[in-house]
Amino acid sequence: MSQVNVPNGWRHEDNALHREFTFANFADAFAFMTSIAEMAEAADHHPDWSNSYNTVAIALTSHDKGCVTKRDSSLAEQINSLV
Repeated sequence: MSQVNVPNGWRHEDNALHREFTFANFADAFAFMTSIAEMAEAADHHPDWSNSYNTVAIALTSHDKGCVTKRDSSLAEQINSLV
């Protein structure tokens, strides 16, 4: 693992940063994902994620590097700023 900051609420596991977010309902969870999609597209760095009703699970890794990098940490911090 490269030495990168693991932002609050995230855990480093299986060469990725992971976090789950729970919202009041599906619409709130989907709006959250839409905001992340805009950030990810601007950074050209896209999460692996899933959504089930009000829960969004996210994994961030730099596939081209095979590990967690500063790009992942930076995107995780941006995601944290949304909640």
